[in-house]
Amino acid sequence: MTEHTSPLVGDELTLEITGIAHGGVSIARHDGRVFFVHDTLPGETVTARVGEVKKKFARATTVRVLEPSPHRQEHIWVEASVLRDPAERVGGAEFGHIQLAHQRALKSDILADALTRQGKIPAEKLPTVPVMPLTDDPAELGWRTRVRLHVDRETGQLGPYAARSNTVIPVASLPLAVAEINSMAPLQENFPGASSVDLFAPSADDPRMLVNYAGEKTAGAADTVLENVLGTPFQVRAGDFWQVHYAAAERLFSEVADIVAKLGDAVDPQANNLDLYGGVGLLSAAFIHATDSKARITSVEFVESATDLAAENLAPFSGARPISARCEHYLKNMLNAPASVRAKFNRATVIADPPRTGLGVALCANLLELAPANIVYVACDPVAFARDVQLLSAGGYNLTKISALDMFPHTHHFETVCLLSHKG
Repeated sequence: MTEHTSPLVGDELTLEITGIAHGGVSIARHDGRVFFVHDTLPGETVTARVGEVKKKFARATTVRVLEPSPHRQEHIWVEASVLRDPAERVGGAEFGHIQLAHQRALKSDILADALTRQGKIPAEKLPTVPVMPLTDDPAELGWRTRVRLHVDRETGQLGPYAARSNTVIPVASLPLAVAEINSMAPLQENFPGASSVDLFAPSADDPRMLVNYAGEKTAGAADTVLENVLGTPFQVRAGDFWQVHYAAAERLFSEVADIVAKLGDAVDPQANNLDLYGGVGLLSAAFIHATDSKARITSVEFVESATDLAAENLAPFSGARPISARCEHYLKNMLNAPASVRAKFNRATVIADPPRTGLGVALCANLLELAPANIVYVACDPVAFARDVQLLSAGGYNLTKISALDMFPHTHHFETVCLLSHKG
C-alpha cells in the first residue's frame, strides 16, 4: 500500500482484530485510529479494504483472512462468503462465519459492554447474561418466517441486497428462511417494474407471496394471516409487524408471562396496566395469561391496523383495551389525568416492546413521573436498551431480572428481556 498520513478509501491494510462492537462489526486499531471491520471476529489477523474514513475512526471489510480464529467456520450462506468480493456479498447474515456458540458469547459481551458504557452499571455489579437459544437446533438455520427480496430496477432480477448496499445479489437459496419460503421463493425469476417481493409463512395459515410495486399500495399487504401462540390464535396483517423467528412469539409470550407470574402480589390486575407498542396484542395476552382473564391492560399502538386486530385478538378478555395512539402522547395525556387515575399507575405493571430506537428520554421521563410499580422491558437493541435502563435506574428503578434471547441466529441481533422494579 502507498504510504499515507491517513488511510484512503480502497486501501488494503493488515489488521489485528481485538474486540467486538455492536452492529455486527469487530474492532482493530491502526496508526492510532479505530477501525470497525466487517466479516471477521476477535483474534483474527486479516487484510481489510477501507470503505470509509472519518476523523477518529474508519470502516473496512475483510478481503483475506491471514490468521483465522478457531471459532471461524465456513459461512452458512455461500453468497456471503469472504471468498467473494465485498460488493458481491449478501447482507443479513453478518455472523454466519462464526460458530454458533461463539456468536452467542460475542452477543453476551456486546450486552455487557452496553450495560457498562451506556447503562453506567459498574463492571463489578454487572450480572452475567448468557444469550440463550430459542430451540435445540444445533445449526439454527431455517428460522425466518418472513423474508423481503428486492428487485433490480434495470434487469428485474430478484434477490437480497448486498451488505451495506442497495445492489441486488442473485442467490441460489435462503438458508435462514423456513422450508415453506424456500419452496416458493422465485429466486430464478425476474420481476420487471416491481420494487420488492415479500414472502410469508404464518404458523397457522398458508404461505403467501406479495409483489410490491413502487408508488402503489401493495395488493395483499392488508390480508390477514393467522398465527398460533401456545394454542392462542392471533390475527396479523401480512404487511404488519410480527416476530420473524418461528419460535420467537411463543418464547416472548412465555418470558413475559413468567416474569409477571413470579411478581405475585406485586402485580395488581386492576391497576392501569399498560402494554406500550402493543402491536396485535401478544404481550397483553401474556399479561392476562399470567394474572387472570379479567385483568385490566391497555395496549397502546400507533399503527391503526394493528390496533384493530388487537381488538379482535383480545376480545375474549373483558379487561383488555387496545387504543391507537403514539405511546409518548398517551403517557403525556395520562400525566394530566385526575389524581384517582394517576394513583392506579403507581400500582401498575407496564410492558414495553419499543422499536430499535428504544423508549428514549421523553418517554422514560413520562414513565418516571407516572411511577408504575413494575416495568417489563423487551428490547431489540442493546445500546438503546442500556441507555433507557440508565435513565430509569437513575429515576428510581432497580434492574431486578434480565435475560437475553438469540432470536436472530447468524446475525448480530438479539433480544433482551428485563424487569425494572420501583424502589419505592
